[in-house]
Amino acid sequence: MGNVAPRNADYKRGGESESKSMEVNGKIVVITGGGRGIGRAMAERFGRDGAQVALLDVSAADLEATRASLEAAGVTARSYEVNVANEEQVIATMDRIISDLGRLDVMINNAGILRDALLVKAKDGAIVSKMSLAQWQAVIDVNLTGVFLCGREAAERMIRLGNGGVIINISSVSRHGNAGQSNYSAAKAAVAALTVVWAKELARYGIRTGTISPGGTRTDILATMRPDMLAKLLRGETICNYPARLRCKAPSPPGPWCSPPDAGSCSSSPTISSRLPLLSRRSPTW
Repeated sequence: MGNVAPRNADYKRGGESESKSMEVNGKIVVITGGGRGIGRAMAERFGRDGAQVALLDVSAADLEATRASLEAAGVTARSYEVNVANEEQVIATMDRIISDLGRLDVMINNAGILRDALLVKAKDGAIVSKMSLAQWQAVIDVNLTGVFLCGREAAERMIRLGNGGVIINISSVSRHGNAGQSNYSAAKAAVAALTVVWAKELARYGIRTGTISPGGTRTDILATMRPDMLAKLLRGETICNYPARLRCKAPSPPGPWCSPPDAGSCSSSPTISSRLPLLSRRSPTW
């Protein structure tokens, strides 16, 4: 198999066709938060291209619905109910995946939650509310610790198996700071930093890492947002390309808005899209 993502010299931006594309037929792709939203959309696309998909999610109902939909479309899919913030569950789940499917080629850390609140909210000089420690910790646990745990365990198994691989972390345009999202923005900024660290540490093992930073995407997670904040996102729509190519097919307008099944590749700015083509010092043969 060729490179999972083309090097900078091998493709052109702005909607022009790539000279190289991704081959995933028969590869094992693990997706956290795979029960719905962007995770489900990526699973559907990888499945259509011949990958075997392992879905990880905390919701058994979402997992079953997505797995059944994939299998009905002829995709080989397995589902694993797991809390990505729980170390023991993550380790056990990764062991099951290797036992069931024999290898792990692509790890996509996509699971995430929102618990929005202002750091401190005041009215007429009186403190009305503030972000609770529980709100802060819940988001950090899933959106950051979950990425750490799943990335660590995936890397360990890729190294043991000796086949190399790719780890893709889903960050967000919110990493640059959104009012009311101290927890979410901090986690997504950290995820982007983790990707750079892992690229430096794991390249020697034939493991590459990349970050996708989606803009506003029409998924269930946005149902938790305040209507007025949600309305601010509804300013444009971007038609995005295959998620594993890690770039937008067309430049994003202000306030990008994407819809599955292609939402996984949406980034509001080319400067915060994938680092994958830039960080590979070694090209795995798989």
